[in-house]
Amino acid sequence: MKIDQALKTGKQSLSNSESPEIDCTVLLCHVLKCNPTYLHTWPDKALTDTQQQTFSTYLKQRLEGRPVAHITGQRGFWTLDLRVTPDTLIPRPDTEVLVSVALEKISPNMCIADLGTGTGAVGLALASERADISVIATDYYAAALAVAKQNITQMALDNVILWQGDWLSGIAKHSLDMIISNPPYIEVNDPHLQQGDVGFEPLSALVAGADGLDDIRTIIEQTQDCLKPKGWLMIEHGFQQAKAIRDLFQQAGLEEIETRKDFGNNDRVTLGRQTV
Repeated sequence: MKIDQALKTGKQSLSNSESPEIDCTVLLCHVLKCNPTYLHTWPDKALTDTQQQTFSTYLKQRLEGRPVAHITGQRGFWTLDLRVTPDTLIPRPDTEVLVSVALEKISPNMCIADLGTGTGAVGLALASERADISVIATDYYAAALAVAKQNITQMALDNVILWQGDWLSGIAKHSLDMIISNPPYIEVNDPHLQQGDVGFEPLSALVAGADGLDDIRTIIEQTQDCLKPKGWLMIEHGFQQAKAIRDLFQQAGLEEIETRKDFGNNDRVTLGRQTV
């Protein structure tokens, strides 16, 4: 089988997927250890028997619903190629908005906490862009921190440390210049929990009570002790939660509150600044 035939067969097999062409391309590139340009430059290159068998296995796994990131064990985020496992959320493009907003507000020598870091996506993206800051990447789950540690090691970042704890518990008072988080924010009965890739991800990283705001309330409460005066809090949330979160920010005494939209023009990140 040649590359062009493999692509055609793969796209036909994954026709019920939301993105058959992208899925097929990513899986075939992983098999051949190449980039997408190679596939279109050398369409007549033949796959070995082992490569064909591996590609067929990957297609079967995808047809069963397994996320592409779990099949390949990696996902691109920002400028990074992150290791991903079923112990973590799969980084999404919309979360890059959180990185962009944080970079707008970062100054030299800031100490920044990335809460619920998972793969480390947000914290590592910031650390890779700004060598003049320090990042504390926290997570409650040791398995998630193990994945983040692998990514830190792979990227040779020396300005990131890992911390296992329940959000900001154990973090010194008034020690942080910025707190960022992509916490669980889905309602416990949300039907989307059984759909697509979400069904293969850890519920603990997705669900936060009846209204999806339990963990966000905890983070906001703890922020008041840990954030320095004039420090920033930034939280990713569901597209229908922006007003509720702005209200929570106001009740906590934060100022300069605003909500930013994601690439689909949905409310996605709310930020505010500590006053005292």
